[in-house]
Amino acid sequence: MEASEVVKIFDTTLRDGEQSPGATMTIEEKLQVAEQLVALRVDCIEAGFPAASPDDLAAVREIARRTKGVAVAALARATAGDIDAAWDAIREAERPVIHVFLATSDIHLQHKLNTSREEALQRVKTMVARARAYCPTVEFSAEDATRSDRDFLCQVFDVAIKAGASIINVPDTVGYTTPGEYEALFHYVRAHVPGIEQVTLSAHCHDDLGMATANTLAAIRAGARQVEVTINGIGERAGNTALEEVVMALRTRPEAFGAETRVQTEQLLDASRVVSRVTGLPVQPNKAIVGLNAFAHEAGIHQDGVLKHALTYEIMTPQSVGWGDTNLVLGKHSGRHGLDARLRKLGYRLSAEQLKYAYKSFIAMAERQKTVVDHDLVYIAECMQETPSAV
Repeated sequence: MEASEVVKIFDTTLRDGEQSPGATMTIEEKLQVAEQLVALRVDCIEAGFPAASPDDLAAVREIARRTKGVAVAALARATAGDIDAAWDAIREAERPVIHVFLATSDIHLQHKLNTSREEALQRVKTMVARARAYCPTVEFSAEDATRSDRDFLCQVFDVAIKAGASIINVPDTVGYTTPGEYEALFHYVRAHVPGIEQVTLSAHCHDDLGMATANTLAAIRAGARQVEVTINGIGERAGNTALEEVVMALRTRPEAFGAETRVQTEQLLDASRVVSRVTGLPVQPNKAIVGLNAFAHEAGIHQDGVLKHALTYEIMTPQSVGWGDTNLVLGKHSGRHGLDARLRKLGYRLSAEQLKYAYKSFIAMAERQKTVVDHDLVYIAECMQETPSAV
């Protein structure tokens, strides 16, 4: 695998992400997110599920009309009505994609669809061909692929490719698989589906067991060259694979994955904030890459190391994902080096003796109020300049 191989980013924030409870967006809000995704340089925006409602169809149509420089996809069940609605919504896009899906696990076939494997194969053949007659790019997804019989799954993919699909998605719909299993599944599909080398393999993972990012990266190692992700990892139940985590893992560990993306990583924080604002879903402080504490250090040992050389505790720069400088949070775990660095930024240069007393005052204050903010530090520094033992 060569380091120059590119993994396409298929962003489904506006479709799967919006299925998060409470995350419904207006058309204007969806357009704001789409604009930010273009700035981020994703490869494809899955704009919605047109057959779901008139509002969803209208939103997808507006995004397809107004979004330039990126592919726009619409989701459709393997039914004629869904596929017709999807094409109606995206036909004006610069690069339209119809994304057709059908469940392939026996659990879904029996209990949800009440259909046989043979009937499912015929639907895939007919409906992928219908989508291909409309659109030059068709993606087919086997819903619940990771709980499907492997040989039947390969049969389904064979039929989909022959019917015109150029992207084959292997979703972990319910977040059930593990990295080793998912990687093995991709290898199995590559070895047992005729013509698979002529299409793009895609990975779509959910985070029910907390392994969505790990599973997605495992799929990349096994040959997936498209990943389906969301900003902030939003999505149904526990969410989808977080775009920012996959992108920065590939960028930070090129020797481990041998692949890269076209994403403008400096736009990641802005994208996170836009999505959080329009959906009303806050980002947890310890969220990787875009969480408030992602580049924050309170422990004295960490602060001392970062001040001496950032690489001691930071594997990427905050600026590379849209943050400003490293954030040294001053609390009871902080050390003198961190306190002195913050005081110097505030314009105070204390002697060693003054710093000794200032640190004692600082720790006493931190134990009372958890964190110490700049105006607290100014008070301490001013007292030290009057007399080092006054506080």
